[in-house]
Amino acid sequence: MERNRVAPTANIRKSNVRVAEDEHTRSWRTTPAIDPDPTAPTLYMPIASPPTPAPSPRPLSSAFPPILAQTFAQNHFDDSSLRDFAGLSPTSRRNFLALLLHQCTPSELLYISTTIAPLLRRDFIKELPAEIAFHILSFVTDPNTLARASQVSRCWRDLLRDEYLWKRMCEIHDYQPDEYERRPWGDDDDEEFGGRNSRVKGKLREGYDPILPSQFSYRHYFTTAYSTMTNWRKGGHLLRAHRVPIVTPDSGVITSLAIDSDWIVVGLANCRIHVFSAKTGVLTRTLVGHELGVWAVNLVSKGGHWGGKMGTVGNEGDDGAKWRWEGHEESRRDTVQELSAGIEGMYVDAHVRASVGGVVPPLVELEQLVPPSLRVALGLDTVNKATWSRFRDEGGYKEGEVPRPSDVCSASEGWGQANALVVSGGCDKVVRVWDVKTGYCIYVLHGHTSTIRCIKVLHNRPIAVSGSRDCTVRVWDVQRGRMLRVLAGHQQSVRCLDVFGNKVVSGSYDCTCRLWDIDTGECIYVLRGHFHQIYSVAYDGIRIASGGLDTTVRVWDAASGLCVALLQGHTALVCQLQLSHNILATGGSDGRVITFSLSSPPPSPPTTNSTTAPTTTTTSSTYAIKHRIAAHDSSVTSLQFDEHLLVTGGNDGRVRLFETKTGRYIRELSEPCESVWKVAYRKDVCAIMCKRAGKTVMEIWSFRPREETSAHVVK
Repeated sequence: MERNRVAPTANIRKSNVRVAEDEHTRSWRTTPAIDPDPTAPTLYMPIASPPTPAPSPRPLSSAFPPILAQTFAQNHFDDSSLRDFAGLSPTSRRNFLALLLHQCTPSELLYISTTIAPLLRRDFIKELPAEIAFHILSFVTDPNTLARASQVSRCWRDLLRDEYLWKRMCEIHDYQPDEYERRPWGDDDDEEFGGRNSRVKGKLREGYDPILPSQFSYRHYFTTAYSTMTNWRKGGHLLRAHRVPIVTPDSGVITSLAIDSDWIVVGLANCRIHVFSAKTGVLTRTLVGHELGVWAVNLVSKGGHWGGKMGTVGNEGDDGAKWRWEGHEESRRDTVQELSAGIEGMYVDAHVRASVGGVVPPLVELEQLVPPSLRVALGLDTVNKATWSRFRDEGGYKEGEVPRPSDVCSASEGWGQANALVVSGGCDKVVRVWDVKTGYCIYVLHGHTSTIRCIKVLHNRPIAVSGSRDCTVRVWDVQRGRMLRVLAGHQQSVRCLDVFGNKVVSGSYDCTCRLWDIDTGECIYVLRGHFHQIYSVAYDGIRIASGGLDTTVRVWDAASGLCVALLQGHTALVCQLQLSHNILATGGSDGRVITFSLSSPPPSPPTTNSTTAPTTTTTSSTYAIKHRIAAHDSSVTSLQFDEHLLVTGGNDGRVRLFETKTGRYIRELSEPCESVWKVAYRKDVCAIMCKRAGKTVMEIWSFRPREETSAHVVK
């Protein structure tokens, strides 16, 4: 027992080191000698436990790399020295290596450093289970960090192509794809996606099932959306700039603008309508037919699906059965009366009349006179048959198909027709329906007796609503070319419209707004409260916002007609409104833009039997002002916002970009000009209509990513 004690004052002598060398080997042996002190106390040295978690030991390879084996063979070395080194204690091995490094030249030390560095690298992500690796990567919210991480190795690249990560990135950055953006990205991308996910799934444990979309890729969508947003902030390029000389002071004024993913439609006071490609900015069509200035246009995108209620006339299985939606019989009676009176209500355009010898039989339905090519454009045959098959097989209209508000860009989704359409109106008192592909005017619809100031087309239904200075709102079937009904009640000019589902809100110079049912023609509520003319309205299905010459904005509950808020802040006419995402943005002639929060629910409806809404105004303390922005030095002529950006245009000739959430100014989108008439944008395209150097200028800007600008995002 005494021999096992370790005395702290013991004299330790180092024995001589005997080195035996021969031609091939050299061995080191050390023999320490200890003189124990029997009077010294026994000390127990604690042994520190290894850190937790400790890395798993790697198996030792008994075979040497081929290059080392060849070197040993050429220099007649024996591997006994390496075996002796392997048998040394860790401390002795470190001492031996220290002595060896001191004997090396700088070039040899450099070789050792470059050789050791790769051996010390460990891919911790690769060695972890895929579930833990995905969990670690989910904490990374910077797309540039993910882009750099994808370049580390093939394993990291495959892991970072998982759709869960990119779907979460879309949610963090608030990039929400719409129906159009969820279209297939192409067969090549699908095959590539399947290939890369097959490698990822090889690492996944049983039971782990990520979202593997067959057509839509969140990674591809995020790449495009992030690059687009970056270009909005500090990039973008001008696709085209079209300049038109102004002959008279009013002839070059741009009065209306509509834009979707394919087309940009511009209405001018010189009776013309220009159609540009949203992809290239090229002028593709000029629609000529209006006799006076055009004041309102609405673009109907091609495709879509039918969203109205339908029935049949005749036997369902017969080829002669005619598919009609609700209100057809009433509209047919109105049409027969108008045609019998000498086609005062509506007529087909001249090129359609020519097909029947210039005479329209009074009791023949107008759609029967449309040429076959234009019937396809309107979807008169294919859409109706497909729609009836759907209703017959699926049991009618689906309740889950929630109606949507009108588009702020004056574009509406089609009902399944093959071509895009334009519905326009102006000072010549007629509504015209155009085929964008051919440029033909399909229908000229008469009925209004004064200038048409506003037009809206419902989503997924061939129903257009127009407001006029004749104090009426009229409902049209633009697929079959007939007027359905007249909504009468306003005492002065109808200045503005907005639609949601089958409801329409009209604002008038008689200081009132009216809520109508489009299918029945019923006036649901008369909204009274403004003291001067109303110039703008917005309707999201829950609330109605109206602004006018009295400098105030009123918010109404659409279910009860109650005025739930009176919003103040402007000092002049409120001429611009947009209501979406629980935010109300207003623009006035004072140059201010004010955003209000509408997050609080509207009050419960009061008990009333009158169609006139109560005028009692509730407190507006819950409708707080989010931002007051001094956007322009004169009147705000255009206003549009989404989840990220707020774009404004003014009479001071500026187009400015702000952040929606913070109200912070970002930059100007175009060179200063004399005046900005209209500005509208959709995702990656922006159309700016202005006056510069005495000419009408139509600028089309693109913010979609180019190959060089999207190279930093993961591919």
